[in-house]
Amino acid sequence: MDIKAMDKAYVANTYNRFPLQLVSGKGSVVKDEQGKEYIDLGTGIAVNTFGIADDVWQQAVTEQLSRLQHTSNLYYTEPCARLAQMLCERTGMKKVFFSNSGAEANECAIKVARKYAAEKKGSDYHTIVTLWNSFHGRTLTTLAATGQDVFHKDFQPLTTGFVHANANDLADVAAKVRENKTAAVMLEVVQGEGGVNALDKAFVQGVAELCRKEDILLICDEVQIGNGRSGKLYGYMHYDVQPDIVSTAKGLCGGLPLGATMMNEKTEAVLGFSDHGSTFGGNPVCCAGALSTVSRLDDTLLQGVTERSALIRKALEGKKGIKSVTGLGLMLGIETEKPAGEVIAKCMEKGVLVLSAHGKVRLLPALNIPMELLKKAVDILAEVCGE
Repeated sequence: MDIKAMDKAYVANTYNRFPLQLVSGKGSVVKDEQGKEYIDLGTGIAVNTFGIADDVWQQAVTEQLSRLQHTSNLYYTEPCARLAQMLCERTGMKKVFFSNSGAEANECAIKVARKYAAEKKGSDYHTIVTLWNSFHGRTLTTLAATGQDVFHKDFQPLTTGFVHANANDLADVAAKVRENKTAAVMLEVVQGEGGVNALDKAFVQGVAELCRKEDILLICDEVQIGNGRSGKLYGYMHYDVQPDIVSTAKGLCGGLPLGATMMNEKTEAVLGFSDHGSTFGGNPVCCAGALSTVSRLDDTLLQGVTERSALIRKALEGKKGIKSVTGLGLMLGIETEKPAGEVIAKCMEKGVLVLSAHGKVRLLPALNIPMELLKKAVDILAEVCGE
């Protein structure tokens, strides 16, 4: 039985996999079982920050793996403490809770918001306002937070206490906040699974001011756009706002599972002993990988993200077969004349791996992908779209 048949026989049928088995890679190039090479513009859905088998990241992870792979959170470990310090110093946040994924990071953010509101205003102040076309995870609670009905239909009843407002419609957000006993507003500054659409700056700033006036919390979901992908350390930094809670995961560790929920001075003391926990959260190997990743997201690297984003836009905007390019930094959505699935399949034939999101072609390349390799891949994408 080959690997594809074995997978179909024994792995739960939850993924509509591409007809491709990946076996190895280096940087932004991966190989299938036949040895064919592909330029990877997906990075495991924004996870492999510096591509495959990055030497610096590999060394940090393997060195920690040889010392201590896991302890549980009953004991102190240096990578966990140092990573928390680094994240707080670089964001201005005060405390960090570590988990394993974006959904878990968002679950923690929701728990913090509800406990904060319950203690300050009463337990009936529990509603979280999110946006239509948002995506916050696949647990029952983060599905309820997600503003896309397609994800809800088979899993009712979902966790209660979530209402959705229209993106870039401050009046609608304000109405939802005032119609409900609200604990927080939760948003992605770039809606990834909702079509890779960046929110308007005036809208985000308006939401932040509304939260301040109403004494409710602002949560920024940075699971996909965070950790350098936007061209700044976190996407909200483009908007000149300071969230009360920031959730992140995906690219934080560069290839291993790690989520983080960061809390500011308003929320840092909300969680006490036994209020929350995670067996694997703060795992020393993952934290060592994240320390290596985040420490390299300096001004030079982030400027490189901006330059690569500009290269992609220049190569694609206004070209035949391409309607629009949306997003921020190296999280971009391409609206194509052809169906996205057709474009993706043809790119794969020509040795380029791209993704989809809400009917668009989605690009999430490594933040340090060589310029010449990126140009080659994007030229192939433009050619496929224009055929």
